[in-house]
Amino acid sequence: MKDFSRRQFIGRTALATAPVLLLPGMAGSWTSATDYQLVEIKYGKLRGYRENGVSIFKGVPYAGDVSGIKRFQKAGPVKPWSGVRDALQLGFPSVQPANQTYGINEPGPAEDCLVLNIWTPANDGKNRPVMMYNHGGGFRTGSGGSASQDGANLARMYDVVVVATNHRLGLLGYLYLDELAGEEFKGSGNRGVQDIAVALEWIRENIGQFGGDPQNVMIFGESGGGMKTSSLYAMPEAEACFNKASVESGPGVELITAETAAETTLSVLKYLNISPSNWKKLLEVPADKLLEAQENIPKMQNPLSGGFHGIGNSGAGNFGAMVDGVVIPADPFEPTAPGFSKNKPLMVGWNEDEYIFFAMVGGDKEVFTLTEDDLKNRLQSDFGENAELIRKTYHEANPDKSPGEIYIAIRSILMMGLGSIRIAERKAEQGGAPAYLYNFGYKSNAKIPETEFEMGTMHALDIPFKFYNVEGGMAGTKPDRFEASKNMTSLWTSFARTGLPLAPGQPEWPAYDLQNRPVMRIDTHCSVISNRYKMVREMWKEILK
Repeated sequence: MKDFSRRQFIGRTALATAPVLLLPGMAGSWTSATDYQLVEIKYGKLRGYRENGVSIFKGVPYAGDVSGIKRFQKAGPVKPWSGVRDALQLGFPSVQPANQTYGINEPGPAEDCLVLNIWTPANDGKNRPVMMYNHGGGFRTGSGGSASQDGANLARMYDVVVVATNHRLGLLGYLYLDELAGEEFKGSGNRGVQDIAVALEWIRENIGQFGGDPQNVMIFGESGGGMKTSSLYAMPEAEACFNKASVESGPGVELITAETAAETTLSVLKYLNISPSNWKKLLEVPADKLLEAQENIPKMQNPLSGGFHGIGNSGAGNFGAMVDGVVIPADPFEPTAPGFSKNKPLMVGWNEDEYIFFAMVGGDKEVFTLTEDDLKNRLQSDFGENAELIRKTYHEANPDKSPGEIYIAIRSILMMGLGSIRIAERKAEQGGAPAYLYNFGYKSNAKIPETEFEMGTMHALDIPFKFYNVEGGMAGTKPDRFEASKNMTSLWTSFARTGLPLAPGQPEWPAYDLQNRPVMRIDTHCSVISNRYKMVREMWKEILK
């Protein structure tokens, strides 16, 4: 199988998953002055465009520059402008490796990337729910302009306002300088998620001009965007700016520690031949050289990476949200859920076949044809003395699954499931606003390249479904995909509107509790399953305690 990354695959399918009529830049219909939309906000006048019943504003600045001497500092306010500023095309993504963003007419990455995109039914002063999306790509790649997460269909079909941001990523967004630099650099290890908090403040001040309700804001995100959402849920400065959240295939139960982040910073300085006492030289290093350091310093993988604690790549050499005692005072959901978010409803969940994606992009084609002996050997290599217990437990819980499907199930729940369950448990224990736990289960019939194995409900498949962008690509070709997407978009938008996820003709979704442990399985026909994964969940709890 040809080697290509997670985001490269999403990019290749994105153009097929978003409806062509919703992708400005391909048709250029907004070039007619009659299609322009003018809005005046706090900082000046913006010109967007109207297309297929949706007003669209792209590349809107929500904060000031973060380059040069302002590198690694908290973003300041937007500088007001005179005249009319065009908001017709996507803005700069954050600095990142090449070919990792997939918007239409999207420019290349740059340091000054703090822009957002807005899709709204109308700029009419109506107080619509606001859905602010955090893009995936870990904390290292991606942008708010990816075609598969185009917000036009959600805005048109459900009368909501959709917002997506670009924010600092990687080393530029998460280099921890608190122990080396002065007061103005405190919180530098969390600038990326702090950028999103700044964007939320911009939304609170300005979204009314776009027909949105600043008092009814939902934050949501997939994969790395899920971890960003978990981080925001635990950030005091974001508390007043959102009302509910959804963490999707990216649980952030625990974050990187200050000790690990400090070790990563020393590795960066060593790579660049800069002594800690001369750390200010980092402000002069070209961004591409910093990116080179980011990609080449030694990286350690935490053995629980993405597993029971849902902490992602938290070993030294990795960049991401951290517990710094400044921006994020404590882990989001360990040992408890944050008290100041107690009254904010939360959805959390994962896709049933997450690992299929990672096997595909990692070249693990063998997993699709494993024999029972192959499964035994893999589990022995991965889990040692616990291998046979794991194998027997999974066969007992899943008697109809093949060896390859068993291995996919094991890896999927380890990567995304156990952390998602932990978040639901912590919210239930808190006794505040409800948590709703889900599994996305629709099976795409699109094939893994160079195999006859179908993508199923792999990692990232939920993105086009929750934006109703399922015209093709990884969503597959089965006609019923539109029904599954309508169920998912109905659940997400009703949750955004009222805090209660509902879909027409589907069962009521009970809040999670520690007795019945209900899970909503989302498909063409949704179902509530009590105590799903009980046998394997209890096994993993013993092994990983």
